[in-house]
Amino acid sequence: MIPHLLSAADLDHEDAVLVLDTAAEMATLSDRSVKKLPALRGKTVVNLFFEDSTRTRISFEAAAKRLSADVINFSAKGSSVSKGETLKDTALTLQAMGADAVVIRHGSSGAPHRLAEAGWIDGAVVNAGDGTHEHPTQALLDAFTIRRHLRGGEGDLSGLRVTIVGDVLHSRVARSNVHLLDTLGAKVTVVAPPTLLPVGVEEWPVTVSYSLDDPLPESDAVMMLRVQRERMNAAFFPSAREYSRRYGLDQVRMDMLPEHAIVMHPGPMNRGMEIADGVADHDRSVIVEQVANGVSVRMAVLYLLVGGSRQPEPTEVIV
Repeated sequence: MIPHLLSAADLDHEDAVLVLDTAAEMATLSDRSVKKLPALRGKTVVNLFFEDSTRTRISFEAAAKRLSADVINFSAKGSSVSKGETLKDTALTLQAMGADAVVIRHGSSGAPHRLAEAGWIDGAVVNAGDGTHEHPTQALLDAFTIRRHLRGGEGDLSGLRVTIVGDVLHSRVARSNVHLLDTLGAKVTVVAPPTLLPVGVEEWPVTVSYSLDDPLPESDAVMMLRVQRERMNAAFFPSAREYSRRYGLDQVRMDMLPEHAIVMHPGPMNRGMEIADGVADHDRSVIVEQVANGVSVRMAVLYLLVGGSRQPEPTEVIV
């Protein structure tokens, strides 16, 4: 197993399947009265968040605590960062406190790589989202969710067709999913207006479409992306109404999907814009399940990076 998780591209096929298989073992804890393992007892996991987050931060915190690790939650707001402290000095402080793993979310692309490669931290570094670059654990939980629904929870995603729709330009989720889904054998189509596609997208292992209606009838999973207006400093589309008309998933387009297809969204959602209320709450929507699966996947990542590379024995899961 790799020493850090900085990019979904860091995972080869064997490592990706190992994480998904380990997450499946971790998921069995949710059915037990005591939802904890002693795997990381005595270890310290630091959640180092320079950007606001709800799902990801709470998910990592829950994952570390279920593995019996000590958790330190660090927020840039109210810390010495607001006084001008650098990432290096913050990292050295955490190192002095004995951090075994640092989960970092940062507004600058590449910050987790800098943290890992500069040698400021001896422990594992996990990228929880850096700028518009990547979000590898989100891609892993998305793949885990797809595998549970469409592959019976086993193997890889060979032959499945996944359509990713929306603000690809600003989406770290899209980038990580493209890398990981390709590694696992899925065929990916990205759908967006030309203004919301990054330069060089033609070099990605994807098919590009400017029409949402075209790939839907053959899609096994559709992943809607949030329009990240906070990252936009220009007019990328005429209006919210026009965007929703052309790229929003409503009930009419939902009916175009095969009966087995699932609908996904990394959250938070702009209901009524990229996804209609009825679709978000549809019985084939797995959006809430994605959040629950995030805890199991992040448990697997922390276990493999900090606790060891072997899968948990059945007796460990029962504890």
